[in-house]
Amino acid sequence: MILFLTFVAATLAITFWASRQTKTAADYYAGGRSFTGVQNGLAIGGDYMSAASFLGIAGIIALSGYDGFLYSIGFLVAWLVALLLVAELMRNSGKFTMADVLAFRMSPRPVRTAAGVSTIVVSIFYLLAQMVGAGALVGLLLGITSEAGKAWTIVGVGALMIVYVVFGGMKGTTWVQIVKAVLLMGGAALVTVLVLGKYGFNLSALLGQAAATSGPKANPESFLSPGLKYGTEAQGLAGKIDLISLGLALVLGTAGLPHILIRFYTVPTAKDARKSVLWGIGIIGVFYLLTLVLGFGAAALVGKDAIVAGDKAGNTAAPMLAERIGQEIFGPVGGTILLALIGAVAFATILAVVAGLALASSSSFSHDLYAHVFKRGQATERQEVVVARISALVIGAVAIGLGILAQGQNVAFLVALAFAVAASGNLPAILYSLFWKRFNTTGAVAAIYGGLLSALILVIFSPVVSAPPPPAGTAVTALIHGVDFHWFPLSNPGIVSIPLGFLCGWLGTILSKEYNAAKYAEIEVRSLTGVGAEKASEH
Repeated sequence: MILFLTFVAATLAITFWASRQTKTAADYYAGGRSFTGVQNGLAIGGDYMSAASFLGIAGIIALSGYDGFLYSIGFLVAWLVALLLVAELMRNSGKFTMADVLAFRMSPRPVRTAAGVSTIVVSIFYLLAQMVGAGALVGLLLGITSEAGKAWTIVGVGALMIVYVVFGGMKGTTWVQIVKAVLLMGGAALVTVLVLGKYGFNLSALLGQAAATSGPKANPESFLSPGLKYGTEAQGLAGKIDLISLGLALVLGTAGLPHILIRFYTVPTAKDARKSVLWGIGIIGVFYLLTLVLGFGAAALVGKDAIVAGDKAGNTAAPMLAERIGQEIFGPVGGTILLALIGAVAFATILAVVAGLALASSSSFSHDLYAHVFKRGQATERQEVVVARISALVIGAVAIGLGILAQGQNVAFLVALAFAVAASGNLPAILYSLFWKRFNTTGAVAAIYGGLLSALILVIFSPVVSAPPPPAGTAVTALIHGVDFHWFPLSNPGIVSIPLGFLCGWLGTILSKEYNAAKYAEIEVRSLTGVGAEKASEH
């Protein structure tokens, strides 16, 4: 409790300091564009290494072995897409939100409406995962086992998130993310070194013990081979396709995540945007290698049965591993201290990421929907910031409610759904806008709504939301218990909804005669060189 309260007090102090520095819309939305490439790289790492990365991936590796590690690979490879296709171009072309890039060469109102809706939907999906992680984590640390107790935890985290965003804006959120990235890397590295040290820094010995402890009793070695979670005999072909769908969503989703895209606007130059992504990749790459040891270490030392008893989706595997390795090396007190340390770091992770998500969605509502759609560009900066703060309250309340409903889901799995929605709706519109000369308003609106709606519909009618009652003794994984209305066989819709988003964008474009060659030429020069970007950000 002391460690928890210390971190919360420190981050609230940062937020209070930032609120004194936040005077303009540029300060609130983009931190005054005052962060260096290294600082923004740390913040990107802090924003991206969410509860899904720390709690969810460690848990899914501990329960599913090889198939769980595919999440680590997918999340990491996705950064190459973000670096090569969107980071610098977005920084050069926009002002505060993703919609600024799309609206530049198209009719602003329909495009901003579509982009604003998509941003809010993706952010709420992602927020779900963080809220579920918060409930599981604090429940473990405080000994709360009831659903009601975890629900109140989610309410508390949501309230803190709202405070960060309403008062601190981008400047406060960024500094919280930088502090959290340093803490998370330090905590994960410490546990990794202790676990490897126990096995003489022999990774093969660790993997062998993990398979023996947590693998299927009939064939323990299958824990280290593909097919334990995806592509099992019971799933058949659908399981193999689901794995491909998951991979597509993970690799393409990052480049369409609103809370990651707005980070590129916080740096003063395109060079800093590139540098920040390179630093982000370095930090994130090392971290995902650490998740390999955290996940298999939990499988070896804690065991699958104990992990499921603590949280049926495996979200508490990393803190349980910290407690176990601490007890074995330093005794009971050492185990308790290490658990508290890793718990506080994980809590910091959740708070930093939910603040970034809430800021992205509230900024999109105020800047895109309120200022440019409802007020037709006539809103003052002060009005925009006030509306952003009010919308943060509303979005936070929605995320709290849905997070309570989604308890019991693995947080990495929930984030994969958010990635699928982002890759289906946002990515086609961004890529077409930056690289296709013929692209127009109808195409942009069709791409966003087509990809977004297809992803949402397929998720609603997938085994994630409803499924037949599971065999006796196995965990219920569907959101709705006791009813089955699913007809889409895959858990992740990416393999269908992502191509549909691109198809809708192409079809909408060729069916419309609108075309503005001069605007495309201007955004092409701006996105590639940065010429005019600073001037655009002043208006």
